[in-house]
Amino acid sequence: MSGRGQIFVLSGPPGAGKSSVAARVRRDLPELAYSVSLSTRQPRPGEQDGVDYYFVSRPEFERRIEAGEIAEHVEIFGNLYGTSQKVLDRALDQGQDLFLDTDVNGAEALRQRFADGVFIFLLPPSRRVLEERLRGRNTEDEAQVRDRLERVRYELSKAEHYTHLVVNDDLDRAVAEVEAIIVASRRRTERHRKLLAEFQAS
Repeated sequence: MSGRGQIFVLSGPPGAGKSSVAARVRRDLPELAYSVSLSTRQPRPGEQDGVDYYFVSRPEFERRIEAGEIAEHVEIFGNLYGTSQKVLDRALDQGQDLFLDTDVNGAEALRQRFADGVFIFLLPPSRRVLEERLRGRNTEDEAQVRDRLERVRYELSKAEHYTHLVVNDDLDRAVAEVEAIIVASRRRTERHRKLLAEFQAS
């Protein structure tokens, strides 16, 4: 592939199923480069370092910010999350298309740098279902669940800024829709590159 790579960003409020959808997309579209985010929070049961997140200490995360190694970062519920600048630059400069899942603030920072990126927002089927999912995780106490529901309201207010909206009322269907958006965009970009190459060669 010639030219600079394309960026695909998936966001969604807590409980929308973003991690599950992202994992399936990564499995089904292995040709996409993937940026594993960094986080200072503790791993949840079943999460693996370097797969779900790179789990680092807060001092280490702050050192990387100071060193300019973090492309975007945000603090949520007392924990820092961010994207490696090096991973972004390496993939895109090599012409690889890059897939990331970030919160809405991280996506906003990336949108300012990559105006031609594809930004997909994952919606829960309803607030009731989302609340059931959050409580069903059994990883937070009641106060934490309430905090996350407040965060949901904030993130939903940002959904209108995304290029695509996908409702996750069925995991298989949501994954298929996200993948269709990515595949269609990549094909369109490749066609445009070929057309430009033909004009430049003539």
